[in-house]
Amino acid sequence: MALKDIKAKIQATKRMNTVTRAMEAVSAVKMRKTQEYAFLGRAYARAALSVLLRLSGASDVKKHPFAEDRHGKKIALIIITSDKGLAGGLNASVIKKAEEALEGISLENITIFAYGKKGEDYFTRRGYKIPSALQNKEDVISLHSMEQLSEMVTSGFISHEFDKVVVVYSQFKSTFEQVATIRRLLPLSIPALKDIVDGIVPQKGKWSTETVDVAPANYEAEPSPELVLDVLVPKLVAISLYHMLLESKASEHSARMVAMKNASDKSKEVVRDLTRVYNKVRQAAITREVSEIVSGREALAS
Repeated sequence: MALKDIKAKIQATKRMNTVTRAMEAVSAVKMRKTQEYAFLGRAYARAALSVLLRLSGASDVKKHPFAEDRHGKKIALIIITSDKGLAGGLNASVIKKAEEALEGISLENITIFAYGKKGEDYFTRRGYKIPSALQNKEDVISLHSMEQLSEMVTSGFISHEFDKVVVVYSQFKSTFEQVATIRRLLPLSIPALKDIVDGIVPQKGKWSTETVDVAPANYEAEPSPELVLDVLVPKLVAISLYHMLLESKASEHSARMVAMKNASDKSKEVVRDLTRVYNKVRQAAITREVSEIVSGREALAS
């Protein structure tokens, strides 16, 4: 390889290192903000889901259509991914987990609600039915979009368009750990609700020591369980979806920061290796020139 080509590669890698370091810094700032939003939102989501947990424990509430455990195979899957890449294997792991949730279900029985372009593109290319697809570009997230999505899935469940509603998203554990997770939203059940509530555990603060509320044996809802749940469930489903979106957003920026840091470190290694190769090639060229000069001088002397 010519010295000019090696030098051009070194310069290009250095420019790439500058870009990845800048993206790492931006992602670090966004990560801290979204982590704070996720932590602050965990307490409210946990309290709201605990209310639903207590309601679902009443015997009369279990007869409500929202708690109807059906044996049909029609499933609505809400997948939360990012709009942008450069986040390591974050989106790939969420999509893989979604495929696991859909395994064994025929295509005509599946409805996809995509929040984020990566998930939308993946399932669109494979011919899945996607009645609603929302962008996931903004870091400041509005609860209104989640309320609309909640209304669609709850009304679809009541009208028997779906027999089950599940969500696949990336749960934020730490800066270096994000776990693709499946949660069942509908039909209502104590085990499924406990899974959601147990997963909302802050790393610090009073909420980290709170015990999960146990549904009481006798619980009365006024004016009637039907009227209460008709209003309450869509709102609480929206809150749980909103919390999952916050977790996904924190996971996205954390994964992107780590990916850009790894890219920056790797580019430094590449520059170091290329510089070593450049020096070796240049030294070989100098040695060759010196040898040619010495040989020419000896030829003239003879």
